[in-house]
Amino acid sequence: MSIFKDDILKGRTVLITGGAGDIGSEISTIFSAHGANVAITSRKEERINAAAEDIRGKTGGKVFAVACDVRDYDAVENAVAKTADEFGGIDILINGAAGNFPSPIAALSPNGFRTVIDIDLQGTFNMTKACFPHLSAAGEKHGNANVLNITATLHYTGMPFQAHVNAAKAGIDAFTRTCANEWGPLGIRSNGVAPGPIGDTEGMRRLAPNEEMAEQSQKAVPLRRWGTKREIADTCLFLVSDASQYTTGAILVVDGGSWLYSPGIGGFTVE
Repeated sequence: MSIFKDDILKGRTVLITGGAGDIGSEISTIFSAHGANVAITSRKEERINAAAEDIRGKTGGKVFAVACDVRDYDAVENAVAKTADEFGGIDILINGAAGNFPSPIAALSPNGFRTVIDIDLQGTFNMTKACFPHLSAAGEKHGNANVLNITATLHYTGMPFQAHVNAAKAGIDAFTRTCANEWGPLGIRSNGVAPGPIGDTEGMRRLAPNEEMAEQSQKAVPLRRWGTKREIADTCLFLVSDASQYTTGAILVVDGGSWLYSPGIGGFTVE
């Protein structure tokens, strides 16, 4: 799909954690194409700088890169301050930084469990809290500031080998709804997007490393295909746009019906 450019987000600033990742970089690109000032964070400075340069080349927009480990609150505050200084504020926060690896509970170390909780759940809290002064200022100014959390569907069915991720994503969903309740009066909306099996991502390359497994997975999706990164980015665009001004506290599932059909990811189950 080509990048359709317009000014839906003209004058708005979005800060995206995990902005150099598979889905994060697509969200960043689409938001930039629609007129937003974009700031992206990731732990590795070289990776985040390369991603920012790539996005600028595609959209011609303003893209700011800042290295940040979302587990470190001081680093988070620094990234938020630099973004606000660069663009004059923050209107939209997208929490996309995440960690994952498969492990049965019996073999999962306390450190492994804590690491995923710290990146996904603690990181979401850290960034959201640090952005609050800027989001509340944006909410007061135009009544449509946004927190958007990238979550998952794994915890809906308690997918095996994902106890750490399930716990983190369930916490993010609960946190998303609490933010909607507390911050709605301030003009800040809080929603989540729960992707299912998305093609051309590291996650699906690991889960379906060959054509046979990919075909098996896609046949188990009610829509009979994997989703695209663009479809996740477009969903995010809708949720922060004026088209969804009365939507808050929602977790929008974008998975082709996968979680309704199978307890696995796109048809992969554990026997």
